[in-house]
Amino acid sequence: MPTPNRLLSSLRGLVHAGPDAAATEMLPVVDDALTVKILDLAIRIGETMLVAGAPASEVTLTIVRVAGAYGVKPVSVDVTYNSITVAHHRTGTDRPITLMRVVRGAVPDHTKLQLLQALVAEIAAGLPLEDALERARRIRRTPFRYGPLVVVSAQALLAVGVAVMFGGNWLVLTMSFVAAALAAVTQFALAKASVPYFFSQIAGAFVLTLVAATAPLLAATGWEAAAGLRPSVIVAAGIVLMLAGLTVVGAAQDAIDGFALTAMGRILELTTNTLGVVVGILAGLEAARVLGLGMAAPSDALPLGPVPLQFAGAALIAIAVAVFNGAGIRIVVVSVVLSLIGWAGYSAVVAAGLDPAAGAAVGAFAASLVGILLAFRLHVPSVAITTAAILPMVPGAAVFRGLLTVVESGDDTTALLTGAGTLAAAATIGAALAVGASLGIYLGQPMRASLDSVLRSRARLRG
Repeated sequence: MPTPNRLLSSLRGLVHAGPDAAATEMLPVVDDALTVKILDLAIRIGETMLVAGAPASEVTLTIVRVAGAYGVKPVSVDVTYNSITVAHHRTGTDRPITLMRVVRGAVPDHTKLQLLQALVAEIAAGLPLEDALERARRIRRTPFRYGPLVVVSAQALLAVGVAVMFGGNWLVLTMSFVAAALAAVTQFALAKASVPYFFSQIAGAFVLTLVAATAPLLAATGWEAAAGLRPSVIVAAGIVLMLAGLTVVGAAQDAIDGFALTAMGRILELTTNTLGVVVGILAGLEAARVLGLGMAAPSDALPLGPVPLQFAGAALIAIAVAVFNGAGIRIVVVSVVLSLIGWAGYSAVVAAGLDPAAGAAVGAFAASLVGILLAFRLHVPSVAITTAAILPMVPGAAVFRGLLTVVESGDDTTALLTGAGTLAAAATIGAALAVGASLGIYLGQPMRASLDSVLRSRARLRG
């Protein structure tokens, strides 16, 4: 028979929860109409991020985070190359609530990504739904930061940066700027006419190659600067420009994350647009040959300039890429720092006698690892600064040398195989860049999470 004290303790336990009692969670009341409103906000943010260049894994995580912040969970998200589907099935209901958005084309805009990243952080901190809807609407309607003149000038500056890395004189820099500017204007005009990007790549590469083919004519002027003019440098600079907007790292990251459809879509787009550059260069070389402006294929790789000029060129490339992707001053500065880190890693590995592909992998890894930590601390998108950091290592000169060797080979099987081998080596460097950057991002994410945990603990201690 229980004692009076034990009986009284049992009755008290029925009324008051003890210290070991499980805490209850207050569940928000979210009806169907409010659920649709929340999911619509989340999917529109995700759509804007995907268009602006964010990887599929980051888009998925953001949609789940935004919906969960307003009490809608669990949420199923399916991201493909050109669509996003979001579904929420509440327990006890007959059918889920499902929304889908079609993603039409990718237009990198790193300022918009930065604004969305800040908005998601505020949503997680408790921003009211109506305020979040209004903020998201304003961000989606935000125009591109720079006008066409600035964008074209930045693209031309990228080509100048590549020419600087090869130690070009003032005439080579000028020709590189003019050729890249004409190619960029051609692509801009075709984009305004709604011409598919594949044909814009062909047209831009064609214009670029023709301008470079006229460079030797300047030697007839007697200028001392024109005596050693190398058209290969001009075309190599333009190739880096043509490939600057392609999502190599994003495609590799989506493939590793398991987003097969998105990865295949991006890889197919990458392959198609690269093929457009190849076709444009081949057409330009053939047109130059018909006009009597043929270029001799270089037997050796183009030598880089002095080390200080290499780093100066890498910094110029990073600035140009950040600007024509719509970045602000903070992203520009971080991009320059990371490009210098990436090129230092590349130079150290190559100086040690290893293959350039290994140097590209190490440089991309170092830049992306440091970049993801800086992106967290400075509240900038990691994809924005990683892209600018790896572009100085894009093998534009090797691509052109391989193509030119193939075109000029004729019936010479040895020259044909040499050109094919050069193109294969360039493709290997491109794959190494993607793998190195992706590895740096994946190793940097847990380090960033640990850093976040340490900073939060210190903030709680100060509080």
